[in-house]
Amino acid sequence: MAGTPTRVGELAAYLATPSGDGPWPGVVLVHEAFGLDDNMRAHADRLAAAGFLVLAPDLFSRGRRVACLRATFAALSRGSGPAFDDIEAARQQLVDDPRSTGQVGVIGFCMGGAFALALAGRPGWSASAVNYGMLPSDPSALDGACPVVASYGGRDLSLRGAAAKLEEVLAARGVAHDVVEYPRAGHSFLNPEDLAPWYIAPLARFVLHAGPEPESARDAWARIEAFLREHLGG
Repeated sequence: MAGTPTRVGELAAYLATPSGDGPWPGVVLVHEAFGLDDNMRAHADRLAAAGFLVLAPDLFSRGRRVACLRATFAALSRGSGPAFDDIEAARQQLVDDPRSTGQVGVIGFCMGGAFALALAGRPGWSASAVNYGMLPSDPSALDGACPVVASYGGRDLSLRGAAAKLEEVLAARGVAHDVVEYPRAGHSFLNPEDLAPWYIAPLARFVLHAGPEPESARDAWARIEAFLREHLGG
């Protein structure tokens, strides 16, 4: 199953549509720091095959890539800004799509995982799937959060202890959740390919221990898909 190019306002985007007749629950996919690459499109296609209408905006497509990257991380740090507006526009586009049930979740990877967690406590989202995403600095951002499924790699030194902390924060707030840390996995373990650029190889190898880990990924995807079906329908 292959998706198609589309737009979210000024942004390029990728839309992956399930086979058969809808309507289907929607999922906004927020990409990692390397952008909307083949790994992210593969994730969108996978979720579409599982019965979700997936829209993935390219947050770096408004202007020069480096400037967009800086602006996106600045928005993430502030908790507001164009990146949040763009993701909200993607959510509304799915709500308005006649092929959608109107129930929309968010899934994010790396940088996108941090956005997915930041969005979980905001109106309009029915579920959040967080994959190796940085935790918000203020736990109160998760007050009243939608259900959260989260997956982390135990070998990822940049997020050491994040899974346990997130479990604690969500449990204390009574948020429905499923948080797992995979001991054999590092950062980006859900990606089918290692597409990290050469210039971050030392960081990826010695700190993030990044790259595919198929056994952990199979279990994580099964959990993600089941959790989204439970909380989005479909």
